[in-house]
Amino acid sequence: MSDKQHHKAGVNENSLMIRHLRLEGPVDDNHQLIVQEIDQLLGVDAVSINASESLLNVAYDATKRQLDEIEEIVRKYKCDIAHDWWTHFKEGYYKFVDQNVKDNASHEPWSCHKRPPGR
Repeated sequence: MSDKQHHKAGVNENSLMIRHLRLEGPVDDNHQLIVQEIDQLLGVDAVSINASESLLNVAYDATKRQLDEIEEIVRKYKCDIAHDWWTHFKEGYYKFVDQNVKDNASHEPWSCHKRPPGR
């Protein structure tokens, strides 16, 4: 048997990011709509909102999705990422790591032990 976890189609486990961000706004009223729309995106493995704590939990493939796209959906429903210092810090770090994963996925490795092209 395999020990690998099963992920949704289009999700690569090597680039799976798990994020937790606090939300502001009418989270109680709109959390189900936000979850439904984010869950339909290609590359999103799991999403949930703990409405009592206003906490967004999302797992996605960073080569296919970026945090900005998820935040747009949250804002569409009149909510936003919390503006406290810690949430802002985590959001910036998450975006930095996501961009790194995306850039590295498209980078072709180079080695000095390979023959030069054309030889």
